[in-house]
Parts: sequence; C-alpha cells; structure tokens
Amino acid sequence: MTGTKHNKFNAKKREEVKSTFKQKEFDIIVIGGGITGAGIALDAAARGLSVALLEKQDYAAGTSSRSTKLIHGGLRYLKQLEVKLVADVGKERAIAYKNAPHLVVPEKMLLPLVKGGSLGKFTTNIALWVYDWLAGVKGDDRRKMLSKKLTLEKEPLLRNDILVGGGYYAEYRTDDARLTLEVLKTAYQYGALSLNYCEVSEIKYNEKNKASGVYCTDILSNENFEIQAKKVVNAAGPWCDIIRKKDNSLKGKKLHLTKGVHLVFSKNRFPLQQSVYFDVPDGRMLFAIPRLNSAYVGTTDTNYNDNLENPNVTMEDVDYLLKGINNMFPSLELTVNDIESSWSGLRPLIHEEGKDPSELSRKDEVFISDTGLITITGGKLTGYRLMAKKIVDLVSKELNLINRCKTEDITINGGEFRYPNQVGQYINTVKTKLRTLKIDQNKAEYLVRNYGKQTDTILDDYTSKKRKNIVESEMWFCLNFESVCTLEDFFSRRTGKLNFDSQNVLSEINLVLPLAQSFLEWDEEESKKQVNKVKNKLASKTDFV
Repeated sequence: MTGTKHNKFNAKKREEVKSTFKQKEFDIIVIGGGITGAGIALDAAARGLSVALLEKQDYAAGTSSRSTKLIHGGLRYLKQLEVKLVADVGKERAIAYKNAPHLVVPEKMLLPLVKGGSLGKFTTNIALWVYDWLAGVKGDDRRKMLSKKLTLEKEPLLRNDILVGGGYYAEYRTDDARLTLEVLKTAYQYGALSLNYCEVSEIKYNEKNKASGVYCTDILSNENFEIQAKKVVNAAGPWCDIIRKKDNSLKGKKLHLTKGVHLVFSKNRFPLQQSVYFDVPDGRMLFAIPRLNSAYVGTTDTNYNDNLENPNVTMEDVDYLLKGINNMFPSLELTVNDIESSWSGLRPLIHEEGKDPSELSRKDEVFISDTGLITITGGKLTGYRLMAKKIVDLVSKELNLINRCKTEDITINGGEFRYPNQVGQYINTVKTKLRTLKIDQNKAEYLVRNYGKQTDTILDDYTSKKRKNIVESEMWFCLNFESVCTLEDFFSRRTGKLNFDSQNVLSEINLVLPLAQSFLEWDEEESKKQVNKVKNKLASKTDFV
C-alpha cells in the first residue's frame, strides 16, 4: 500500500487538522518536525497513541535536511570509544535499509590510507573489523583491505604520491529530508496528525503545574489556538533549549551547536566514481559522495551561535573544504567558481566543558523537567528510530500503557518492495516507461530514489493530464500528498533540486508555479513573493559571507 491514493497529506487539510487539534486531548504532542519528531510520531501512532506534531518551519527544514545524507555507523566514534553508539547505529542501518530500500541506498565507502594520515594499515584493518562486528555486517559487505593499485582503480582521482592503500567498507546514503517526510506520511497512515508552519509559542500547564498542552500559531494564517495533551515532547533539535526556556527548565546540561557545511560540484567538474572518507591536513576527515549528476563534499565542524533558521556558509568554511579536496584530489584544482551549490546545518550536541566541536559526543540525551516536559536532543540521523523508541517507551510507562515498539517492521511509505534488490528492477521498469513517454531515462533513478513506488502515481498523472514536463506531475503530487505550502518546500526538501539540480530550478519555476497558484490559491503578489524567495535561496547557495 503506497497510501498516496487515500491519504491527502496536504495544505487543504490544514483547517480540518486544526479543528481536531482544538477539540480533543491527545496522548502526546511532539514539538519538532525533523527526523526525531517524525520517528516519535510514527512509533507512538503505531502503538495506538493519539499524536499531534507541530513544526514551525517546513518539515525537515532544520538539521534534518542539512546532514551529510548518510545512514552511517560513525566509524570515527570508535576513536572516541563510543562502542555502544557504533553498535546501535550499525544495526539501525540494516533496519532502515529493509524498511525504506528506495531511500536508504548501499554505498561502499573507500578509506584511502596515506603517508602521515590519521590511520595506518594495521589500525584501519582492526578498526573496520570491530566496526563490522559491532554492526553485524555479513557477507560481501564485510570490510576489505586494498592495495594502492586497487584503491586507485576504485577512485583514480586520489592523490598518488602519498597513497599507500585503502580500506573498503559498507555504508548507506539517503535523502534526509525525504526520509523525514516519508516517516511522517507513514505516521499519518497510523493516525498521527501534524502541521508544518505552526509554531509553539508557550507551554500550557494544568493546576498541578504539569505540562498539559501548548499554545501555538498557524504562521500561514496568523491564527492562535491551543492543543491539550497528556504528555508534551520537545524534539526541536537546535531549538530544544528555546523550548526548555519557555518551560523555565533550562538548567544543568545545555546544547552546544556546531555547524557543518557541504559543497556541491557538477559531475563534469568533479567526476567522482566512489564515495570516499579521507584525511585532511588538520587531522579531521571529510566525505566526498557522488550523487546522480553531482558530487558533494563535507563537512566542517565549528562552533555556532548565530541565526538558527539560516546558518550561513562563510568563505572560511569554503576555503577549508576546498583546501581539503584539492589536497586529496589535486588534479581537480577546484576553486570557489566551481561550486554549484552548498548547504549548512547545525548539530544539536550536548555541551561538555573543554571539548572541541569534533570531540563532542553524538549520543542522544533525554531531559525531564519538573513540569513533566520531555526533551530529547543530540543523536544521529541513523539512530532516529531508537531515539523514538526510548521516548515512546517512557511516555507509555508514564501513561500506564502496556505496548511494544513495532517500527522495526514497519515499511516506510514508498518502500513497498518485498526485497531491497527489487528497487533496481523497479528503476529499470520506470526507465522503460520513460522511454515510451519520450522522457529522459536518466530521470528514473532520481524519481524512484525520491518517491519509491509512488513514482507510478506521478507517471499516471503525467500521462492522464498530458503534462509538458515530468516536473509538473512532481509538483502536483507534492501539493496533493506531501504538504507543500511554498515553492521552496518543493525545490528544497521535496526534490532536493536547490542543492543537486540548481541549473534547472529557474526554468522549472515557470512550469510548476501555475499548479501551486491554483492549489494554494495565491494571488499575483504572493506568487511573486514565492518566486523571489526561491531565487534568493538559489543565489545564497553560492554567495558566501
């Protein structure tokens, strides 16, 4: 069941959702529509709890659309002896792959071993063996140690003079925003209700001074209303401490925000064949990942205390990454003019006195205030399901409910494949359809990796409505089934085009704008505003401060 034909998860449902929000008491309110909040909503709804989720921006607009886009086990956390973290997220990779095989894609990682690098052959071999063992990796996915010759065959662009060999091990890549959205849509199928662009202004308390709901504002209509609930969960990522402050419970441990920047290059300019995790001169490591017609590199790890909604990309960030790339891939001679796009995201880590950003733990932590507000923060994209389980177990216990977590076996929306290897077969089927429809076959991989089985619904619309371009059917689909409220929602978090297809965004705006105007009832002034926002966002992707 794709759910798309039955579940109209869209902006026209806002009034209906708000009406339900105002009328009933929910078991749980979740503040934050990133991957952690989405995971909690799905887990709770699957166990039969009534759920209201609120996100003040678009779903996944914060950290959950700005990561390195890997479902990875965190090899470097072995260095920090975070053994349980590595074991947990290693096993979670396999679960994520099973439940969303269109979005969680096996991606072998190459670890070049270089003279004077942070890892030698012996230590790398041991580290990768421990990594595989902790994560339960089996068969062909187990690590291999490669000679210099084999390493260069995997990635010819690597620097030849300092290379001594390589490690080769299993990881997975994803689209973080799409994963968040599909988890939310799956939660919706189980009865969870959610609103994007709805900000929590205050926590509501009962006569015993216990959190019993929230006061919130629909940002699109400026309407204020309140929602009642037995439990309130704060999963607001970088905004968690702002919510704790509203609750007067910001004491003890606090957040330490660090910024991670990524740069995107065209495949022509950076023809990367293979995902690489490589040393940079200061002792840190960077990822370089091929994706469709692009390659992207990240990430930085610096302290951040500025605007949370739009963390900037500085020339210092850009210079650092370019220096790292050109050190390991010297033949490229990449410059700032080669950058097609960029993004910057914030890690909501727990502050530890005296530690550098890269040394801070990636473990999640739960705080329970005197009012009963439950906050979860820290953690990694890969561990979202376990974080959700931890919270829903806690809420269930406090509500005297006996239920168990079911999400290990819940297929994520769009991923209805009996076996993960069927995704490749489905991509070939879509290629055949596209050939018949005279659409570029290369779009098949993009469509299936974005929408999974829901690609059928998009192609049905394309043929039945006699569209000029497939992007129109994508917009139709996202308006009807994916709660798109702005043009940026579509180009940034539903399709990833602002990052990975920036060259075509301006021409595609003209194709999709009439559909958005009609569905969302925009007048000319609002339409201009929406177009300018996307244009400004596009410009900011290569405008560094």
